[in-house]
Amino acid sequence: MPHLQTQPNFGANAPAPLRTYTPGDDFYDLLIDTHRGLDDDTSRLVNARLILLLANHIGDMAVLREAMAAARHGTTPDTTTP
Repeated sequence: MPHLQTQPNFGANAPAPLRTYTPGDDFYDLLIDTHRGLDDDTSRLVNARLILLLANHIGDMAVLREAMAAARHGTTPDTTTP
C-alpha cells in the first residue's frame, strides 16, 4: 500500500542536478511564478485548483488522507478526534 512521501523526492531516479541548488528549488520557483501577479483571492483559487488537480493525479485515498492529516498537523487544535 502506498504511503505519503514526506522526504525530499524531487529528481529521484534522475541524473544529479548540475546546478548548486536542488530540483526542489525548481518546484518552488515554478510555484512562485504561478502566483506572480495574482491578487490574494485569485492566488487562493489557483491553490485550490492545484490541490484538486494533484489529488486527482494521485488518486489514492489512503495517501490523500495521510497528506491531509500531515498538512493539518500542528496548525490548529485537533477537533477531529473525541
